[in-house]
Amino acid sequence: MENDTPAAPVEKFDVFQWANEVDEIKNNVSVELFLFNKNYTPYKVRYSDALANNIKAMFMAEAIQYVIKEADKGLVCVDYENPSGEDKEIYRTKLEKVGRAETLLHLIEHEYKDIDYFTDNEYEFKKIKGIIAKFSYPGGDSGTKVFYIAKGIPASSALKGATSWELNGESFEPFTAEVGIKMPDDNQVAIIDDTIIVFNQSKFENLFQYDYKTEAIAEAKAKELQEKYKLSFSEGLTLNDLLIDRKPLVKKLQDLDIAEEMSQEDLIDYADQVQLELMTDDDGSIIIMDDKDLTMFVNLLNEDYYVSPVNGRRYEIKSKKLLKDAEGEPPRG
Repeated sequence: MENDTPAAPVEKFDVFQWANEVDEIKNNVSVELFLFNKNYTPYKVRYSDALANNIKAMFMAEAIQYVIKEADKGLVCVDYENPSGEDKEIYRTKLEKVGRAETLLHLIEHEYKDIDYFTDNEYEFKKIKGIIAKFSYPGGDSGTKVFYIAKGIPASSALKGATSWELNGESFEPFTAEVGIKMPDDNQVAIIDDTIIVFNQSKFENLFQYDYKTEAIAEAKAKELQEKYKLSFSEGLTLNDLLIDRKPLVKKLQDLDIAEEMSQEDLIDYADQVQLELMTDDDGSIIIMDDKDLTMFVNLLNEDYYVSPVNGRRYEIKSKKLLKDAEGEPPRG
């Protein structure tokens, strides 16, 4: 007999409960800082005891007090992928959906011993994209609990010691540090367990290069492609992984009706005609080793290559314009 009992609804992370919990134990929270660059490589950062309270205030206290105070004024937390349109709202999404954030936390949690300490002489502050604070506190029977607060650091926020002065009272003096940083004081992104809380949408998207609409389109087109074409990828790679960050390719795929495009055999023949090395394996699957192979595959789908019958040279067509015939109508095949 089938069980007709409906499945229990998936419990969503309660940011308001989290803020109140952290507020109660805020004096027992320890913090560790990491900078990360544009490749999302983290670096350990030491800080003086004199900065400890300031770090907690700017990263942790600002976030939890905002949630607690604004809750009484109608603040709501909704799914990032399905905003409600309310005036006062913050967003939540799953960490697994935001690849760069997930990678960054994986490195901090599992490759900690291999993370270098940051020095400007070795790594250059101008390549830094953001800062992330890791907060830890006793969680009772569940052991130590952890959450993260991340912020972007604009290049303009850095002051180079060689070209900066200090103003003390009425006197200018040499700037003694290698680099000075104006730390962002706004709430941007919190990561608690497997949930990301987004306080500032545009800064979140810039910090982790995340665009849900593009991601959704890419995921749908990847599914269509793999339903029609036999593709073989390098170990550990997926079509979705390769489409991330390649907006021009996603846009090109968005404009294609995959179901109406040429068959796999015709695509391989077309590649031969334009003398491109589209590799296939023993099963006839098209081999995609990297982003270059993917670009070639998508460009072939879009018929972006042409061999001149006049001089035999190959061309990649960057822009297409459908020409009209003598009667003003687009030519039909």
